[in-house]
Amino acid sequence: MAAILSVRGLTKRFGGLTAVDSVDLDFESGRLHAIIGPNGAGKTTFFNLISGFLRPDEGRVEFNGQAISGLKTHQIARLGMSRTLQIKSVFNQLTVRENVWIAAQARLPSLHPFRPAARFKATDEKVERLLAEVGLTGLADRQAGTLSYGDMALLELSIALAAEPRLLLLDEPICGMSPQETVSTVEKIVELSKSIDIILIEHDMEVVFDIAQDIVVMAQGGVLARGNAREIAADERVREAYLGSDDDDEEAGDA
Repeated sequence: MAAILSVRGLTKRFGGLTAVDSVDLDFESGRLHAIIGPNGAGKTTFFNLISGFLRPDEGRVEFNGQAISGLKTHQIARLGMSRTLQIKSVFNQLTVRENVWIAAQARLPSLHPFRPAARFKATDEKVERLLAEVGLTGLADRQAGTLSYGDMALLELSIALAAEPRLLLLDEPICGMSPQETVSTVEKIVELSKSIDIILIEHDMEVVFDIAQDIVVMAQGGVLARGNAREIAADERVREAYLGSDDDDEEAGDA
């Protein structure tokens, strides 16, 4: 199957630190991908590079067969790539519905004071559909700044979906959620992956191993391993770098 995203030689340095080190990766369309790794492995920097938040020092990125290295974030978004952020970014003073409406309207070529009412009606209908899709209809009139962390994450997801993406990048989508919120959000991610290509960064290994069809392990800016859940769990390099080895467990028990 064709790759929805390809990177070659992708590199980013911050002073003397190489945050992403000559990474080569292809992400096939039609699979739910996950990127894991210890803190400082370069995962979020990798997301920032492919989504245009940062410019690479070296290498190239292709999205859906088109070179996107050097494009700005809004240009990449218009090509069909959306992402959520670790630090939630919404208009806290606006309602949930208003936040999604702005995102949905922004997809149109331009805002115009004399745009026919039918265009706004179409946006209104789209917003209601998105709110229902992520389970926020009951909170549509709630001020965004008063949402729980889990509901805030769902709002960010609906904002990302408003762009009608082909590829969705999720940066720790369930971080800070309650167990109940985690279950419902994970179910939503799996459901979305049937129609949208998804790459997620996540620290909850139980979730990753349960839902991801393809797992990339990063460490020290590079790709340490890649495979399915069984292969990654059995990889001794991964156990040592991220999951903890049997020796570590024994030492912890002796302590």
